[in-house]
Amino acid sequence: MMINFPVFLLLTFFHFTSCRATTVLLDRNLAYGSPFSGHTQSAIDTREIAKRHIAHARRQTSTEDASPFVDKHYPTFYGGDFSNSPTIWKGGLNFTHSGTLGDPFNTSVLLWTRAVPVSPSNTTQLPDQSVPACLSFAIYTSLDLEGEPIDTGEAFTSYDVDWTLKVEATGLTPDTKYFFQFSDCTNSSSVSPVGTTRTLPSPDTPAEEVNGGNPITLAVFSCSQYQAGKHGGIFEPRCYTDLEPSIGRQTLGRELATVHDYRQRLNQYRTDEGLLAAHLSGPWITVWFVADQSWKAGTADSNDSAIGCEFSPSGACFTDRKLAAVRAYHEWMPIRQVTVDDKLRIWRNFEIGKLLDLTMLDTRQYDRDITDVIINTLAAYPNRSLMGIEQEKWFFNTLSQSQDRGAAWRVVGQQIVFTQLNESGDAWDGYRANRERVLGYLYENKINNTIVLSGDSHANWASDLAHPNDSTTYDPLTGQGAIGVEFAGTAVTSDSSFGTDISPAAADVKSQQYVAANLDLQWSEGSYRGFFTLVIGPEVLNATYYAMKNITFANLDGFASANFVVKAGENKISRPVAGGSTLAGALKFNGTEGH
Repeated sequence: MMINFPVFLLLTFFHFTSCRATTVLLDRNLAYGSPFSGHTQSAIDTREIAKRHIAHARRQTSTEDASPFVDKHYPTFYGGDFSNSPTIWKGGLNFTHSGTLGDPFNTSVLLWTRAVPVSPSNTTQLPDQSVPACLSFAIYTSLDLEGEPIDTGEAFTSYDVDWTLKVEATGLTPDTKYFFQFSDCTNSSSVSPVGTTRTLPSPDTPAEEVNGGNPITLAVFSCSQYQAGKHGGIFEPRCYTDLEPSIGRQTLGRELATVHDYRQRLNQYRTDEGLLAAHLSGPWITVWFVADQSWKAGTADSNDSAIGCEFSPSGACFTDRKLAAVRAYHEWMPIRQVTVDDKLRIWRNFEIGKLLDLTMLDTRQYDRDITDVIINTLAAYPNRSLMGIEQEKWFFNTLSQSQDRGAAWRVVGQQIVFTQLNESGDAWDGYRANRERVLGYLYENKINNTIVLSGDSHANWASDLAHPNDSTTYDPLTGQGAIGVEFAGTAVTSDSSFGTDISPAAADVKSQQYVAANLDLQWSEGSYRGFFTLVIGPEVLNATYYAMKNITFANLDGFASANFVVKAGENKISRPVAGGSTLAGALKFNGTEGH
């Protein structure tokens, strides 16, 4: 998910030893510590890396021939004698993936880039693994980067974290637009593209004053296949090497199992030119999944049994696979470590003034019971959990705290479709008791203005939130009796769940069947690839779905296929739904029924 607020969105002592000083510069790169900070048995030990760097500096003062290399001592806290300073790469850096930013707070934001050393002339050699690269960052209030930066600093990266760099820019003003850039410490003219970000408003900012009194916009993206279309953004961690590339590009590697596999996939997907531009345009808030149909102890084809460890030639079992995925994700994505006590936790909450709380759940991985896809007939078991007890309790408390603090809206971002579709158990349909507990909490505690956001299904859906197919308490014509709304988006490029390359007309036939069979479902569309946006003000929320006509090349040839309005306090999609008509898909009711 990308958030866009248009204008509309340690040094305590100087007598550190060189090893300690190096550690400071390594530790500023959050990619080393996240998500394993505080877990010494799993963390990347920056002290050991620092010792390796210092030991390698002997190459600069020995008789060893280092002529192919152009390392440079880092002149920091060592006075004029650089003989004990860490060696850094001076041969040039390539900002392979521009930059991005994410998880904004009211006074800070995460900045990310990747800078790979350039091989010296006439050689393919890269620096020894003990030689880090030094990057500096600066963040400004002006697009031309003039004047004094609001925050600036330097940090190291190395092969240990795949040359990624993640730093926190601090001391920022709430609800303010900023511009940032990275550069090579040894060559200030070697820079990354300029990126745009902004901070969140302070939690106590009145809803009508957020973003200068203008609505804010959230853009919601989900699911892509690199070989299927342009803007290959949020990847699916399967191999797909057996699929014919429809746009002339093919994914590298195999089904993902190791740190190398996940890094390679993230690397390749993040080279998409549309995605590169999107990552520079505003802060991102993301959630993940490790593998197809994953749960807390396995996937459709892997677990920690003898047979389950045979899915990959690497011999990795599921726990190995999960930890590899988590490590690579935190290296490559601008996401914060939520707590040092739980390295698998990404569920978190963002207070965007008193306009809304954006609550991000993990309904794919964290303590999730086995999916109904893998073992049929489990969906109705009352003790099944999609979130785990700890996350579920936190979610309910967060909903109540949001309402108690006076936030106008509660927007819940999570991976899978909440509304009943009578489909596979890989969605909330496979965890019916857990869904009932969520709905029960909303009704019993009179939690108003809840909007659930979903992806994963590779199709579009818009629904009222109510007890599934309970016509005694909910009227689908008027929306009376609903307790909230769900907007679920299709894939950016991945094939439709309705069928590969299905035509709009054929997809609409299936959509008509879905809206007829499921009481709460108000709209369905399954042909077009795309995304949707939310424009949120204190009194009204608008959801607009965008359909792309052609994803085989980078273009803007799309259209708004449907628009939905939710008014504060009504807890339903306003009638007539979508104004009575859409440009794609099927509505439950047309015209002015229920108006």
